Amino acid sequence: MTTALCPCGSDQSFEQCCGSIINGVPARTAEVLMRSRYSAYVLGHWQYLWESWHPDTRPYSVSPTSTPWLGLNIIKSTSHTVEFIAGFREDSKVMALHETSRFKQVDGHWYYLDGICDITEVGRNSACPCGSGRKVKRCCGSL
Repeated sequence: MTTALCPCGSDQSFEQCCGSIINGVPARTAEVLMRSRYSAYVLGHWQYLWESWHPDTRPYSVSPTSTPWLGLNIIKSTSHTVEFIAGFREDSKVMALHETSRFKQVDGHWYYLDGICDITEVGRNSACPCGSGRKVKRCCGSL
């Protein structure tokens, strides 16, 4: 059993946290599903991402990416929406994806519906989107 921390930032091991959701345990809440989807993007679980997308809005396929994700910060979570910021690298830039996602529960299973998002470059003196609490230039921007 691996003890690697979960990419979603929960401070639990991946297997105790998002790993169990990705492997078939139903998410208890929309936020738990959103965290597992972030972890799936980080770790490349493309089939899970497709399966956890609601059939009414699901794309034909989910294409693998090599995006280097930096961290996840939950801003606000309600029963059916989750607002978050996910940091990532694009070439030498630190970027932030700020999204409010909508979810729907069907027969005890949560599904991602859609989201409204904004992607911006993060300034060197801004807070790092990885969640460290440091400025970009002293954190992910210095890599």
